[in-house]
Amino acid sequence: MRELVFGPRRFGELRANLPGISANVLTQRLDSLEDAGIVCRFRLPSPANVQVYDLTAWGREAAPLMRDLGRWAARSPRHDPSLFMSAASAMMSLQALIDRERAAEMAVTVAFHFPGEDFIATVTGGEIRVNRGVLEAPDLAFTGDTMAMRRTVYGKVPLARDGAGGTLAFAGEADLAQSFVDLFALPAKTA
Repeated sequence: MRELVFGPRRFGELRANLPGISANVLTQRLDSLEDAGIVCRFRLPSPANVQVYDLTAWGREAAPLMRDLGRWAARSPRHDPSLFMSAASAMMSLQALIDRERAAEMAVTVAFHFPGEDFIATVTGGEIRVNRGVLEAPDLAFTGDTMAMRRTVYGKVPLARDGAGGTLAFAGEADLAQSFVDLFALPAKTA
């Protein structure tokens, strides 16, 4: 469900973002979610003409629950931020771990360019909205993989315009980029 929060995905895209799951198990889970009315399957119109899966309106209602669960899970002493994270997971983490008080002072549109996936994050009124897509003239643009995103945003590795040090490369004003990164932090671990 998490992989579908930001819109429809092909089976292969889902499988690529769920390492360790076999095609048979993924098919069974998707069929089960479809039978439960949480996921729907349909064919995109030409020229794409491919089958995709998406959340139903009812399935989409679970997105805030998944974000809350992610925030809760990040407090676990066993949470390992070095493990694989899909781009959808990374973007949901921003929604879960934003400092709403700090964000109330900021209005910014940020493009994220991950390998094979693009997102637009808009911070206004203390909230962050995320959508898949490309934006021609964002205030900021970050490019890299999800590990670079975690180093930059949660690891607080100093920003480098070119992504040196394994961070996200960025385009835009350095002060604005730093202010954006400062909106997020991993919560303290439980004892």
